[in-house]
Amino acid sequence: MTEYVWPNDPTVLAKLDWWRDQKFGVIIHWGPYSRLGVFESWTLCQEGDDFMARPDPWSDDPEGYREVYEKLPEGFDAPGFDPEKWAAACAAAGMRYVVFTTKHHDGFAMYDTALSDYKSTNTPLGRDVAGEVFDAFRARGMGVGVYFSKADWHHPDYWVPGRDTPDRYANYRAREEPERWQRFAGFTHGQIEELLSGYGPVDVLWLDAGWVRAPREDLDLPRLAARARELQPGILVVDRDVHGPQEDYRTPEQTVPAEPQPFPWESCITLGPFWYTFGPGETYKPAGEVVHLLCRIVARGGNLLLGIGPDHTGALPVGVYERLAEIGAWLDVHGEAVYGTRPCEPYESEDFVFTRRGDTIYAIGLRTDLDEVRVPVSRIPRSVGLLGHDGPLDWSAEDGAVIVRLPDGHRVSHAFALTLT
Repeated sequence: MTEYVWPNDPTVLAKLDWWRDQKFGVIIHWGPYSRLGVFESWTLCQEGDDFMARPDPWSDDPEGYREVYEKLPEGFDAPGFDPEKWAAACAAAGMRYVVFTTKHHDGFAMYDTALSDYKSTNTPLGRDVAGEVFDAFRARGMGVGVYFSKADWHHPDYWVPGRDTPDRYANYRAREEPERWQRFAGFTHGQIEELLSGYGPVDVLWLDAGWVRAPREDLDLPRLAARARELQPGILVVDRDVHGPQEDYRTPEQTVPAEPQPFPWESCITLGPFWYTFGPGETYKPAGEVVHLLCRIVARGGNLLLGIGPDHTGALPVGVYERLAEIGAWLDVHGEAVYGTRPCEPYESEDFVFTRRGDTIYAIGLRTDLDEVRVPVSRIPRSVGLLGHDGPLDWSAEDGAVIVRLPDGHRVSHAFALTLT
């Protein structure tokens, strides 16, 4: 793997420290594709993976399907769209920042771009979706991240009309048609400039479509990143999967590194089976599974970016709200062991994961059915506490361990956290 390049701009380093303290964010996918209940933009792509399969009756008719897909905005009214309700639920869940899809690979802008008519304000919904989302989450004290796809399968200078589109790449060689490519690059820079100059403070520019990279598809990311920081000093630029100086943190998708990493990172993982709500009857991870996931990620030095998304009406399902409320209730009591912490040896041991802030080590127990626990330690602590319990604890020490008798009747959901000072 290419070595991580630490930023040298002090304002970026300060923002990176802030971001590493947040620990828990939400990524929200949504667009007119939700009217069909398909894998975001991917059904336009003809690479043959199962998730790219076109729905019936267009399974063998890519051109007919594209014509239908491009007209989806004409019926995009979304009467259930309520960004304040989304923001309230995510804030109550203990999430500290949002990343919202301002434009996915299909090129549809979920904001009021002046550079295209293919946008949310030009639909029956008629609203600047991203702007409202950012305002609602910012009002709750949360950070803001702009998701933006560097690819654009709608733009005629990326997928040229009348030419085959066999894969996700531009359907021509940029070096063979440099004027066309430069028009597309200028369009891309222009849209990002709109988002970073007209939508308030932005903390993260989260660039997707990692195949759009030099030398094949060169958007001049150094210039783009420099301009981003002129507009938003200190902004984190995350050119996903393109390791180098424009990837301020790394973003493993639907997976968690097996051990602590020597660089900032964030696992983006969905709450349900998909990045947004395809339809009724979807199942979601239990809240306890998400809590354990968060604790393991934080103990390994990362952040969790939990993926949710509304259905075609703009409403989040009841099951999502229920999970978020349950996760938030746990963090209300145990957030001290999560936010603002850093990894701490031994990181993980049997049913414990470990974090640290200053002189305090947090031993987060992932089993809640025990009356007595044995916590491995390198030094005997001066005191031992239990988050959510105000009284003294019955504990003793032996070589390399602290034995803690948990209070009678003390039972918490999902996990508990001991403080070792």
